[in-house]
Amino acid sequence: MSVRVLVAKVGLDGHDRGIKVVARLLRDAGMEVIYTGLFQTPETVAIAAIQEDVDVVGLSLLSGAHLTLAPLVVRALRERGSDIPVVVGGIVPNNDLADLEAAGVAAVFGPGAGADHIVATINSLVAPSL
Repeated sequence: MSVRVLVAKVGLDGHDRGIKVVARLLRDAGMEVIYTGLFQTPETVAIAAIQEDVDVVGLSLLSGAHLTLAPLVVRALRERGSDIPVVVGGIVPNNDLADLEAAGVAAVFGPGAGADHIVATINSLVAPSL
């Protein structure tokens, strides 16, 4: 059974090079990746994640809106009865990590996060449900 990951750009951030690189490295690690594209809303991400029956949602946030948008995605999933873990990648100051964790974000990957670390973290989030 392949791990299914939905990756999304939420909000008005149009920087998509990083998410495309991550999508590729996840595919190369044997995961099935669904990329929703740019300018998604928290609701569209939650609905797509549930419809696609994914194991993990990955958000790429480079706009500085991570403390607003990531919790909204988590909440949109939980309001729909889903416990799909949400991970965030991008520019996230260390001071914001505790707030994201408190909001339900399962992991944060900053600049320089290695492919092995990203893959291992996603696999560890999925392992309990396999």
